[in-house]
Amino acid sequence: MNTVGAGALLACLLPALAMAAATPAPNPWLADSSYPLPHGNAAQQDLTPVAGPLGRSRALRSEELDYTHLGPAHFGAFTSGRYPDGRRVLWSNGVNGVYKVDHDSFKVLAHLPPEGAQTEYTPAYADERIAWFDQGTDGFWALTKAFRAASVLRDLSGVYTMLDRDNRFYVGHKSGSIWAYGDAIEGDAGSAIVFKGKYDFPAPVSGNLIGINMTFDGWIIAVTEHGYVIAVSRDLKRSYWVRLLHAEDAEAASTRVGYGWVRNSFAIDEDNNIYIASRDHLHKVVWNGESLSVMRRHGAWSEPYPNGTGEGTGATPSLMGFGDEDRFVVFTDGDVRMNMTLMWRDEIPAGWKKLPGMASHRIAASVPVTMGKLDLKAIQSEQSVVVAGYGALVVNNQPRNEPWYVPERANRLLVSFLGSNPRYQPYGVQKFQWNPRTRTLESAWVAEQISSPNCVPMVSTGSNRVYLIGARDNQWTLEALNWDTGAEDFHYVIGGQRYNSLFAGTLIDEAGRVIYGTPWGRVRLNPRGP
Repeated sequence: MNTVGAGALLACLLPALAMAAATPAPNPWLADSSYPLPHGNAAQQDLTPVAGPLGRSRALRSEELDYTHLGPAHFGAFTSGRYPDGRRVLWSNGVNGVYKVDHDSFKVLAHLPPEGAQTEYTPAYADERIAWFDQGTDGFWALTKAFRAASVLRDLSGVYTMLDRDNRFYVGHKSGSIWAYGDAIEGDAGSAIVFKGKYDFPAPVSGNLIGINMTFDGWIIAVTEHGYVIAVSRDLKRSYWVRLLHAEDAEAASTRVGYGWVRNSFAIDEDNNIYIASRDHLHKVVWNGESLSVMRRHGAWSEPYPNGTGEGTGATPSLMGFGDEDRFVVFTDGDVRMNMTLMWRDEIPAGWKKLPGMASHRIAASVPVTMGKLDLKAIQSEQSVVVAGYGALVVNNQPRNEPWYVPERANRLLVSFLGSNPRYQPYGVQKFQWNPRTRTLESAWVAEQISSPNCVPMVSTGSNRVYLIGARDNQWTLEALNWDTGAEDFHYVIGGQRYNSLFAGTLIDEAGRVIYGTPWGRVRLNPRGP
C-alpha cells in the first residue's frame, strides 16, 4: 500500500507553491529536444515537460509494442532537434556501434559499426539469449546465464553520450577519449553516420571516462573515475583539466568496474558550476570559460558525506532549486540504508546551524530512505534522484533476496537480467519534499508495492506523473504514479524478458510515448485505444 506522510499533505495544502516551482533553463548548446543527454537536462533531474501517457491498467497488445533490434547496451537514446524537413532522429551508442532511429517510424535510418568488431549481434543471436531468460529467471543456471549475458557489456566503449544542437553525437570512450559522430550530409536526417573526430585526454589524465555534460557556454565536460575533470571545446581542439581534491588514492580505489572513486556522471548549473560525487565527498568545480578550479577562493568546495558502505553514492547528483528558490545538490549517500541528502550549492545561508551528526556544515538535510513499512536492512539505488520542483524521488535497487552462492559484489546481476523475478526484485519508491518555510526535508509518500528493479524513472510535469519500468509476476511493466500523492494511476503489462529495462532510462518522446532500452534493442509503448 502507499503511505502518505506530512510532505504529501503539504503538497496538497500548498499547490500554488508547487505550481510556481522554477525549472532549469534549457542549455542552448544541446539538441533542442526533451532528451539531449543522460537524465534529460544538464541539471540531471530526469524531468520532462512533455505529457506522458494516461490510461487504465491492462496488458498491452503486441501491435502496441514497437520494438527495434539494435544489439546490446543501448541504454540511452538522445533526441535531436528538428532537421530542416521537420524530422527528428534518436541517436544511440551500444556494443555494436552508433545508430540513428527515426523518431516517428522507430525504424533504423543508419548504423556505423565499431572498428574491429568481432561479433555480429544479429536478431537471431539476441532471440536465442532472450529465450534463455524466458525459460526461467531463478536458480544457479539463470545466474550463470546472466553472467554470460552481462559479459558482453565489457566491450561497450562508452555509456555516457550526448547530442549537441548541430547533431554532433559525442561518445565518451572508456579508453580516455571523446569521439564525435554526425550526419554524412549536414541537415539530412536519413544520411549515413560518419566519424567526425576524437579528442584523446592528455597525460597525466587517467581512468575510465565516467560522465559527460555540456556547459552553458558550449564546452564539453568529462570526468574520469580517477577524479580528473576535463573541459573540451566542441571542435575537439582545445582543453583544460583539473583534478578533484582528495583524489590521491583514486587509482587504488578504482579496482572494480562500476565502483571507481568516481562512479557516476555529474550535474552542471546555468553558471557553469559542476557538481561531482566521489567516494566520500561531493565537489563543486568552477568553470569560468578559460579554466577549471577546485579552489575555495574561486567559489569551489569539497565536502564529506555519510558513506557507511565505503562504496560511495550510487547516484548521479541532481540539482534542485532555481531562480530565487533554495538551491541544492541532491543525491543519495553511501550508507547501508541510504539517506536522501541535500547540500547547499551556493553560499550557506546566514545563521544556518550544522546538522547534528553531519561532517559538513553544507548539508541541508540527510533523511533516511525507509521505503515505508518494508523494514529493509539495506537500501541502495543505482539511479539518479528524480527531481521536480522541491520534490525528490528515489527507488530501491537492493535485491530482496540474495542466494548464499552469489558474492555481494555480484548482486547487481540479480536486479539486471533477473530483476523481474519475484524472488529477487526489489520493492519501494519514495518521494521527499523540501519545505522552504521550515527548511526541512520530509517524506511525502511511499509506494511500497511498486517495484522498479533497474530502470531510471522519469517525471513528467506535463501529466504530473512519474513513470518507471517495473515488474509484476515476472513480467515487465510500465508503472505510472501520481507525482503529488504516490497513488497508482495505472500500469501496463509489457511482456517477458525481451522488455527488461536493464538500467536504461524511462524516456518520454516528443509525442508523449514511453521508450526505453532493453538488453538487445529499444522498445516504444504505443497504446491504441482503451
